[in-house]
Amino acid sequence: MAMAAPVKPIVRTLAGVVAAIKCSLGYVAPILRKARPRFLPSPWMDPPRLHCAFRAGAAERAQMNRTAKLYRLTAFQRLARLAALALALAEHRLAADAPTLLQWHYGDGGQGGPDLDEPVVTDRPDFTEASSTVGRGVVQLEGGYTYAYDSDDAGSAKSHSFPETLLRVGVLADWLELRMAWNYAEETTTQFGGPRQTSTGAEDLYLGVKWGLTGQAGVLPEMAIVTQMTVPTGSGDLSAGETLPGIVWLYGWDLNEWLATGAQTKADRALDDVTGEPFLELSQSWTVNYSLAERLGAFTEWFVIAPEGADSNHTEHYADGGFTFLVNNDLQLDIRAGVGLNAAAADYFLGSGFAIRR
Repeated sequence: MAMAAPVKPIVRTLAGVVAAIKCSLGYVAPILRKARPRFLPSPWMDPPRLHCAFRAGAAERAQMNRTAKLYRLTAFQRLARLAALALALAEHRLAADAPTLLQWHYGDGGQGGPDLDEPVVTDRPDFTEASSTVGRGVVQLEGGYTYAYDSDDAGSAKSHSFPETLLRVGVLADWLELRMAWNYAEETTTQFGGPRQTSTGAEDLYLGVKWGLTGQAGVLPEMAIVTQMTVPTGSGDLSAGETLPGIVWLYGWDLNEWLATGAQTKADRALDDVTGEPFLELSQSWTVNYSLAERLGAFTEWFVIAPEGADSNHTEHYADGGFTFLVNNDLQLDIRAGVGLNAAAADYFLGSGFAIRR
């Protein structure tokens, strides 16, 4: 992807960002993939080398500690440089009052940005989130209810999820969106011939930032990135007990006046359902949206949740679909239903919800 004319003076800076990202992946990836052991003095230390340090003698440990200290400083310096370059780019786009953080060097550049004269664009009801932001000064509230059921030879499980609140606020620029979500859940597990167990309470608080990267330019997609995390504020068994970071890449296309498609690629730190050990949870989705009438829309979707390095969690495939109805340009209602496509997935789920913009 090339930059449009207003951003050309900082192309070399962006090349530095790419180099910094490559240098930093070795430090960031282990944090997402593996838990920090209780004896780790810093998350920047490489776990295999640390284990060797505990087996080594005093001299070797001292030398490795000195190496680790230098390793940590280098990592922080690189991340600081990356953050400074990102802030410089953001400041440039803020000064230009640009609708997106970047632009394609193709056609009109794909201006992007939200159009408040058009109907509200929401992150629900499908699994795939929108590749657009709400826009500066806009507050959008989304919520709903979901029921899910699963059974196998050992027993059954069902869950109720409500209110699935997602607050989206556009700040500083059209391409910057702050996000906060909260939910209450009830999960009941029944073993055939055994007891029934129920967990009820608030789930961990979700915090995120959506960055509008580009508008659509011909075959080149509208894109956004969400940097996010959950923080341990939930109740009992429904809380992870630690902060779980993640990142989402969103991309989509308007194909014509009545058909659009989009997808998301996601990576999250998650905890195993049985052992509680951390692993990298990957997911991929693809959705197709249809405009059936002036106020009536529909969608069909496939998505997969794939745990990498989990002890007991397995890959889950789903297909779902639903309808949306616009009460007016700022209020949308929705219904949805989905089924699991393999044994590890839930048997089915269904729900409904709303989105309101002001």
